[in-house]
Amino acid sequence: MSDPKFRRVFVTGGTGFVGANLVKLLIQEGYTVKALVRSNSRLENLKKLDVEIVTGDLNDPDLWQQMMGCRYLFHVAAHYSLWQKDQEALYRHNVLGTRNVLASAQKAGIERTVYTSSVAAIGVGKAGLVVDETHQSPLEELIGYYKQSKFLGEQEAMHAAGAGQEVVVVNPSTPIGPMDIKPTPTGGDIILRFLRREMPVYMDTGLNFIDVRDVAWGHLLALLRGKSGDRYILGHQNLTLKQLLDQLAQITGLSAPQQAVPAWLPLSVAWVDEKILAPLGKPPSVPLDGVRMAMQPMYYNASKAVRELSLPQSPLNIALQDAVDWFVTQGYVKGSVGG
Repeated sequence: MSDPKFRRVFVTGGTGFVGANLVKLLIQEGYTVKALVRSNSRLENLKKLDVEIVTGDLNDPDLWQQMMGCRYLFHVAAHYSLWQKDQEALYRHNVLGTRNVLASAQKAGIERTVYTSSVAAIGVGKAGLVVDETHQSPLEELIGYYKQSKFLGEQEAMHAAGAGQEVVVVNPSTPIGPMDIKPTPTGGDIILRFLRREMPVYMDTGLNFIDVRDVAWGHLLALLRGKSGDRYILGHQNLTLKQLLDQLAQITGLSAPQQAVPAWLPLSVAWVDEKILAPLGKPPSVPLDGVRMAMQPMYYNASKAVRELSLPQSPLNIALQDAVDWFVTQGYVKGSVGG
């Protein structure tokens, strides 16, 4: 235990929402963290944390040299985009990048890796059915290049585990909470648009939500207790979008939208945006694949991670309150929000 390498970890994606919360937790738990960041990464989430930052790329053939001296790896980094134009970038980062990161870990002598997949890779149940880790939608039924790239990236992790490398896969659902710097399209962006009063109507859909700090704990618990080659859904509560917006209304005192819109309406707007206006130089406001995804409720059962990893299940209203407070204090919302 006295060997400093014993608790030395390498983290990719540490500047992002899940990654930054994980880095913060690891430091609190006594680990020494070395974080890989891209040259153009925003570093706000890591500025106040005692972390060694190295600049590089997931596809760097010499990445293994940066990992030398670390015992564990958390591969959290991913390219997250629902725009169809980003197909090539999604494959390069999420599939080829994962392949190179895992090969680099093996070359550097990393003992154990936790790979951050997504429930997106699992797919969805028919007609809003709740599914667990045993479910797998066929690749061709995964909507959009992002979901497909996460499935293919997870296959790289499973292949490495099958070849004897210690790799545990975690599949977060929709994290909610502080440090959502971009913000994420399925979580923070919904909260932010609600706070900015940019959501007069809603779609009749649903998601599984979890406190992002529980997701961070899920990563660490997967390292300590997870079975190599297994995947663990890191989720908590299945809510309709309307239920989530109603909770936000209770927290903030702002009114929730009361009218649902038929799917064809945002679908039409998104199609015009992405297929007609975007090529003419107008930035699209609604991703077509995002609307297509929202037409299917994405409900999950996280009982395996609760049972085998002791995944925490913190109250979602606390995560929502902390997300609201963070967006307000960081200047994402002009003016104050009532409570």
